[in-house]
Amino acid sequence: PKGVINDWRKFKLESEDRDSLSLSKKEILRQMSSPHRCYSKDDKDTRERFCRKMSMQEYELIHDEQEDESCLQKYRKRCMQDMHQRLSFGPKYGYLCELQNGEQFLEAVEKERKTTTVIVHIYEDGIKGCDALNNSLTCLAAEYATVKFCKIKASNTGAGDRFSNEVLPTLLVYKGGELLSNFISVSEQFNEEFFAVDVESFLNEYGLLPEKELPALGNGNTDEPDVE
Repeated sequence: PKGVINDWRKFKLESEDRDSLSLSKKEILRQMSSPHRCYSKDDKDTRERFCRKMSMQEYELIHDEQEDESCLQKYRKRCMQDMHQRLSFGPKYGYLCELQNGEQFLEAVEKERKTTTVIVHIYEDGIKGCDALNNSLTCLAAEYATVKFCKIKASNTGAGDRFSNEVLPTLLVYKGGELLSNFISVSEQFNEEFFAVDVESFLNEYGLLPEKELPALGNGNTDEPDVE
């Protein structure tokens, strides 16, 4: 509780309009943001008098309801953002990466973190379903930023004979350098016209996608719904 109170005090200090405060209030807010300030033994009486005086003035500052409600909402949002940042481990991607050759393909799979899921689309231009799958993966990459989405032309893999047009589009899913799933002619799993939501549902059936990222929190606009 003390840590939360002190953090709130510091945030309150940073949010105050300094130009509109009196000198006495500025000093109080400074003390509020530094509750562990050291005093000498000779200054003990002064410290006690200040603490008694500060408790009433601090109460008035902290409980100024009209302007404080907006500040409190901003503080809550900042806490949620900090918590989300701490819980979001690992690198972020957010885009569909184009691999140029077999060496980049191996690096993308083998040199990634063991906790990172790597989804690779093997495709070729003009093959039915490949363009739609690339578009879908581009959308999913933005929603699942902790997943590494890649695409590579079969002819650039160095093993084009293994990826004939009959097996495209192919999805390969890796984690820790190990192949988790191999979906050949994956577009056959969908209707003739399919979208990102269809691919998402398919991957979720196999447990290959993590929980979605939390939506970006607002910048403290008090018109937005509050986060409890």
